[in-house]
Amino acid sequence: MNVTRPSATVEMDVPFHDVDMMNIVWHGHYARYFEIARCALLDQLDYNYLQMKASGHEWPVVDLRIRYPGPARFGQRLTITATLTDWDGRLRIAYEVRDKATGSRLTRGHSVQVPVDIATGERRLCTPPDLLARLEHLS
Repeated sequence: MNVTRPSATVEMDVPFHDVDMMNIVWHGHYARYFEIARCALLDQLDYNYLQMKASGHEWPVVDLRIRYPGPARFGQRLTITATLTDWDGRLRIAYEVRDKATGSRLTRGHSVQVPVDIATGERRLCTPPDLLARLEHLS
């Protein structure tokens, strides 16, 4: 079965305050870049963090992995793409950071978030129905 994978892409210029003495983006800032793209993806799915909370769920990040094939530099125009790759009891989102001008991949990674019931603080083992309803058209 061919499943559509929702994705969102944002663009940004690397600000001066994100680079280190080597004029490259400090590795810790990529988590924030991923978050910016993830928020765009969640908005596109009509299930952003405020909607998650209103539905009675929190979605903490339980895994974050980042690979750095190439450096991003001050002033460089980037595209950051977030793609939802799995939503069976979790949200697994893959990320790519590319140079806007050349298309070369600079960074890649993924995050995993799990649903937690706000009222009980317990992790849910299945995907909440409100999210499934938003994703049912994909399968």
